[in-house]
Amino acid sequence: MSKLTTRASSINRALDEIGDKWCLLIIQEVFWGINSFSEMLAATGVSRGVLTNRLNWLQEVGCLRKTADKEGGRRMHYHLTRKSIALYDSALMALAWERRFFSTPELDYVVLQHRNCGKAFNPEMRCRQCDREVVAADVSYRPGPGATMDERDKKVRRRSSIAVHEAPAARAVYKNLIHVTGDRWTANLIALAFHRLHRFDEFHRELPVATNILSDRLKFLVNEGVFRQQAYQHKPLRYEYHLTDKGEALFPWFIAIQQWGDQWCDPEGKGKPVIASHDCGGELVGEVRCGACGELLLAHEVDFSVNEPATNGAAN
Repeated sequence: MSKLTTRASSINRALDEIGDKWCLLIIQEVFWGINSFSEMLAATGVSRGVLTNRLNWLQEVGCLRKTADKEGGRRMHYHLTRKSIALYDSALMALAWERRFFSTPELDYVVLQHRNCGKAFNPEMRCRQCDREVVAADVSYRPGPGATMDERDKKVRRRSSIAVHEAPAARAVYKNLIHVTGDRWTANLIALAFHRLHRFDEFHRELPVATNILSDRLKFLVNEGVFRQQAYQHKPLRYEYHLTDKGEALFPWFIAIQQWGDQWCDPEGKGKPVIASHDCGGELVGEVRCGACGELLLAHEVDFSVNEPATNGAAN
């Protein structure tokens, strides 16, 4: 099988495992308690063949486990593992980004309640050391002990034949983030922009991608409002690509994915490929906290509910 060689990155490794659009959507559904094949088929709008393929893949990489039901074992259910439960921080940061930049009924009616303080909250990522909110401008990077080169299978992150936006039954909760990041190259480009790369040639040196594909993905990210173009040369016209506010706001999600990759996607045990440092002076450890009480959020201490509005025919 042909390989891609790239600079070692925990974000790349993580997204090679779970960053395909349908993998992200399936994990989202299991977090919401949808865990049978038929329920996933109805909730996502994916074809049976693609769903089977992605469920097998997520079991292969240890993010789902399959068990038989109690009714004779003919119906199988899919459950989160310790590895996929650890994606909870990224799920909360995805929801926070969606709420900030999009308004959809299904998303607007979702209520997160922290059992420890009893209050509804918005999740926030803060630096463990200084307790400030984590933003890209305050973070720098240096090579870590695992700074090597990775060989990556070209076919690991399968590109969907249909955009998640177009799926007939896909939920709206993280759909916009999945649409933007659920592609091998768009996710890589956003991650590189957080490392202060801005020009076409800089992106191309880091990514073993055809120039026409690179141009297509840059155009896509501009159209989606994640990148903005800024001319740095006029004859011939050439652009730099800078993150917009919408793009910058993806940073906590990428940090959550990087930290998950550091923990779960280090096959040779060499350590972190990249170390992120916060401007408070220490290594950045991003913690997702309750916006109401400031405590660290754990999956089993958060309740999800959907408060749907009353119908027009409701009694007065």
